[in-house]
Amino acid sequence: MKPDLTLQEDVAEELAFDPSVDAAAIGVAAKDGVVTLTGKVPSFSDKFAAEKAAKRVAGVRGIAPEIEVVLPAFRRRDDADIAAAALNVLQWNDTIPRDAITIKVEQGWLTLEGHVEWQFQKENAEHAVRHLIGVRGVFNAITVTPRVKSIDVENKIRKTFERSADIDASRVYAETHDGTVTLRGAVRTWSERDDASRAAYAVPGVSTVENLTAVGV
Repeated sequence: MKPDLTLQEDVAEELAFDPSVDAAAIGVAAKDGVVTLTGKVPSFSDKFAAEKAAKRVAGVRGIAPEIEVVLPAFRRRDDADIAAAALNVLQWNDTIPRDAITIKVEQGWLTLEGHVEWQFQKENAEHAVRHLIGVRGVFNAITVTPRVKSIDVENKIRKTFERSADIDASRVYAETHDGTVTLRGAVRTWSERDDASRAAYAVPGVSTVENLTAVGV
């Protein structure tokens, strides 16, 4: 495990390196592999970018995102406008089934609900609305209900891991039951952990992934 000060410095450097992050607005603290991000940013997409950058750093075992989204006056919109914009952007995304997702907005917090067949559709829906002006946060409650039921999900996940340049397949393994995949083992970084989840979700027949892999072990 990296010393706390080294991890703190590495995360701060990664934030400064990422052009989508205003590193000057974000404070970084580290303790026992858990990184706490603090500060105020003008949009939810700025907060998300900072969290994503921190996850890329080797040695990060957990993230405590305490960044506050404070919208400047010119970015504030009422909930009805945000909901209308969200529905519009989803309808223009051809990877998302039309009328499969409903929108709820309360004080700038946007909730996505509905059912899709693939995890990438759930992720694309969140990505589409994350950058809308006025959004303070996104809660993705979309349910993945795959139509395809595969009898060899574990083998397909294993092959997916082996094809990936970002996942050490020898250290991660999957258990499946009724569409739920449990990932166990160890990964090198938090980003690799996320990559393993995405790879498992991409396999037909997978509706839920429980990622229990240990980071940095």
